[in-house]
Amino acid sequence: MPDRAPQPVDRILPTEEARDLITLVREIVQREIAPRAAEEEDAGHFPRELFSLLSESGLLGLPYDSEYGGGDQPYEVYLQVLEELAAARLTVGLGVSVHSLACHALANYGTKEQQGEHLAAILGGGLLGAYCLSEPSSGSDAASLRTKAVRDGDDWVITGTKAWITHGGVADFCTVLARSGGEGARGITAFLVPGDAEGLSAAAPEKKMGMKGSPTAQLHFDGVRVPDSRRIGDEGQGFAIALSALDSGRLGIAACAIGVAQAALDEALAYATDRKQFGRPIADFQGLRFMLADMATKVEAGRALYLAAARLRDAGRPFSRQAAMAKLFCTDTAMQVTTDAVQILGGYGYTADFPVERLMREAKVLQIVEGTNQIQRMVIARHLAGPESH
Repeated sequence: MPDRAPQPVDRILPTEEARDLITLVREIVQREIAPRAAEEEDAGHFPRELFSLLSESGLLGLPYDSEYGGGDQPYEVYLQVLEELAAARLTVGLGVSVHSLACHALANYGTKEQQGEHLAAILGGGLLGAYCLSEPSSGSDAASLRTKAVRDGDDWVITGTKAWITHGGVADFCTVLARSGGEGARGITAFLVPGDAEGLSAAAPEKKMGMKGSPTAQLHFDGVRVPDSRRIGDEGQGFAIALSALDSGRLGIAACAIGVAQAALDEALAYATDRKQFGRPIADFQGLRFMLADMATKVEAGRALYLAAARLRDAGRPFSRQAAMAKLFCTDTAMQVTTDAVQILGGYGYTADFPVERLMREAKVLQIVEGTNQIQRMVIARHLAGPESH
């Protein structure tokens, strides 16, 4: 293995508190995450204890209100925390992003009573969330979801199946989008469902190309009874809530992607400066030097793009188009940079002895989750040219 240690990313942070936060994250990464990442991913071990530590450290509720146990941090800071975590282990970085996504509905659309009852526990009480939108037959076309929520007195009875659920089977709570009314987007309502609710069960985790330590599973709702006090927002408002959450969630995926790309760049650079062929380091050869230059440029550009979108969000300005652009560019960058890192390492890059093959496998899913990159292009084009003609 190369002896050259990667240099930490030189970050421009808005406050001293944010700088201290990044220092804390780096300490946790070096002590608790990075040393075991490869071994635990290979074994398919979900690091539940790590998420408990992150919760105790105040890192699971960073972009939310401190009144309810959040960190009061701008997205500009929160996303850079995600990047640091994902660079060490995507299972952890993406897990924090998904948890934040699951908190969004309650934190932004819940009543004061609902927030007072539930929000502190899900932001800093050791709980872990799942976000239940996709179904076996409705992924990109989320407005066609079939899971039913039927009113029964003061309760709702939820029946159906959700698919591709990160933390499926291990989450303590789920934000669930279900059809409470007619067809289309206006018939969908959001609910906060306990992870141990009667009638809720998880299928066996999917066998995936990468992120083997993060359980992804179908969730089956077999007449799950939820009181109306756990309905989030108005009846029929669920799809709008979901879209709002996804705009923010796409920025989380973008930050995770740049973390993965940065980790791959660090590994490639370390290897290229250490490995000698023809009597000199392979980093001396122009072909590889140009590859490294292109990789570094794409990583920096991706980071700038997601941070620009985050600053729009923090300023209360529209950021949907920029979020789609960031998700698209950053995840494509992660795929390209990790592929190039494997190439630079040659035969070693194709072995599990070096982390770049794992990073390459993990990068692929980021082009798919929370809206495929084809969907991102559709979103961007609609912002530019208006809706498609039908």
